[in-house]
Amino acid sequence: MAKLFEPIALGNLTLSNRIVIAPMCQYSAEDGRMTDWHAMHLGQLAQSGAAVLTIEATAVTPEGRISYGDVGLYDDATEAAMGKVLESVRRWSDMPIAIQLAHAGRKASTRKPWEGGKQIAPGEPNGWQTVSASDLPFESYENPPHALDEAGLAQVREAFAAAARRSARLGIDAVQIHAAHGYLLHQFLSPLSNTRTDDYGGSLENRMRFPLEVFNAVRAAFPADRPVTVRVSGTDWVEGGWDAEQTAAFSQALEARGAAAIHVSSGGLDARQKIPVGPSYQVPLARRVKEAVSIPVVAVGLITEPEQAEAIVATGDADMIALARTVLYDPRWPWHAAAALGAQVKASPQYLRSQPRLYKDLLASN
Repeated sequence: MAKLFEPIALGNLTLSNRIVIAPMCQYSAEDGRMTDWHAMHLGQLAQSGAAVLTIEATAVTPEGRISYGDVGLYDDATEAAMGKVLESVRRWSDMPIAIQLAHAGRKASTRKPWEGGKQIAPGEPNGWQTVSASDLPFESYENPPHALDEAGLAQVREAFAAAARRSARLGIDAVQIHAAHGYLLHQFLSPLSNTRTDDYGGSLENRMRFPLEVFNAVRAAFPADRPVTVRVSGTDWVEGGWDAEQTAAFSQALEARGAAAIHVSSGGLDARQKIPVGPSYQVPLARRVKEAVSIPVVAVGLITEPEQAEAIVATGDADMIALARTVLYDPRWPWHAAAALGAQVKASPQYLRSQPRLYKDLLASN
C-alpha cells in the first residue's frame, strides 16, 4: 500500500491515512459565530476522504480575531453556533474533527481579504486595539499594538484554556495551537517582533516561555486522551529572525510537554519576508523538525500531486501532508490520490456510484 494511505496515530487518535485538511479561514462568521457557510464548507470537506478535518483559525478572544469575519470560541453564543454546524457535519460523516485555536495579536482587526485585508484602526467600524509581545506594528503605518502586561498574559492564557474546554464540550477530537504565520504566539517567538526585556523576551528560552505556557494551559484543559498539536512557522524568511534551528528547539520543548504532533509551515511575521515559493518549498523545514522529535510531523505548502505527497511521506521527510488551497480547488483530492496510487478512501454511500468498483462491493455485501 502507498505510505500516504497507511494509518497513523496521533496520541490515542488513530487516523486512517496521512492526509490532513488544514485550517482555512473563511471570513464568513458573524460576531465570531459560525454560519451556514461553515456547514456547507466543512460538510463538503468531511466527504473528501482525508484523515482529519481541521476547523479554521478560531479566535480565543474577540480581539484575537484576524478580521471581524473570523470564527471565535470565546462565549456561549460562539460555542452554540459551532455546535450547530458540527451537528450537521457529523450527521453525515464520522471523519475526526480538529480545531485550530488562535490569537492574531498585532495582525488582528483587519478587513476581509476580498476587501483589501488592511488593518482597521481602533474606533473605526469593525476595528479594535490590537495586542502583541511588544508595541511594534506589522507595517510601520499601522496602529501599534499594546504590549501585553502580566495581567494581559494571564488573560490570554486562560482564554486559550477556556476555548480548549469549550472544544472538549463540543466533542472535538483534537486541538491545534496556532503558533505560526506571524500571529500572537509567533510574535513572542521571533526576535523581530519580541523586544521585551522581561522574562518573556531576549533569549530563546524566554521567547518560548509564553507559547509554552499557553500549550501547558491547553493541554491541562483538554481531555488527556485527546491530542494537542501545534502549528509552527519554520522560518520568518528574514535574516536575524526565527529560523529552522529555533523551530527544532521549540518542537523538542513541545514534545517534552506532551504535544502529539508538529505541523510545519513558514513565514507571515515580517513584511520583509522573501519566500522562495515552489512545490514542496516548506518540506525541508518539516524535515528539520522531524530530525529533532519523535512525534509525527506534518508538511504543508504547494503539495498538489499524489506522487509528490507520497514521496514526502515515503522518504520520511514528514509523516503526514496537509492540504489547504489544493483541497479548496479539488475537494475530492484524496479520492483522486487514492486512485492514482492504487489505494482506497472511505466514501459515503450516496457518492459510491462515482466509484463503480466500490459500489459493486457495497451491493455484494447487502
